[in-house]
Amino acid sequence: MKQIKVPTIEQVSDESKALFEVMQKRMGKVANLYATMGYSSRALKSFLDFDATLSTGSFNGKQREAIALVVSQVNGCMYCLAGHTVSALKFRLTLAETIDIRKGFSSDKEINAIVQLAKSIAETKGHPEEKYLEQFFDTGFDEKYLMELIGLITLRIFTNYVFAITKVPIDFPEAPPLN
Repeated sequence: MKQIKVPTIEQVSDESKALFEVMQKRMGKVANLYATMGYSSRALKSFLDFDATLSTGSFNGKQREAIALVVSQVNGCMYCLAGHTVSALKFRLTLAETIDIRKGFSSDKEINAIVQLAKSIAETKGHPEEKYLEQFFDTGFDEKYLMELIGLITLRIFTNYVFAITKVPIDFPEAPPLN
């Protein structure tokens, strides 16, 4: 089977090179997964635009990282688990909290409702158990949050699948295993 490698800067289009420069300035590096998306400047740009739009949405950083962690756990994406564990720690989630979230729960009432619904949506391919939808709405979230939750799940599915198919090297500290 063909092995897909992380492209060098010379192997991508001028459009992708420009996006790499922006990522380099913003993050200090171009993560291997994003570089690999750069084989298609349209795929990379649409991903980055969608991500940037939702990152200024209704959910805060901890909540967005919780969604990323639980969806990546459902999909078994070691790359995204590694990257989002690092990000979650920057948003002041503890390592123990990231592990609980990956297991599908949180002691924080709002994060718990988000995580349980996101996990159910990811596991059932969009057909969550009704009790998780009810819990989400009962916690105070509304339809706007639901649409953004679906968007954030979709973003993670995209990155999870890119890693599942390419198996690019993980360039973040590995996430701890679940017990």
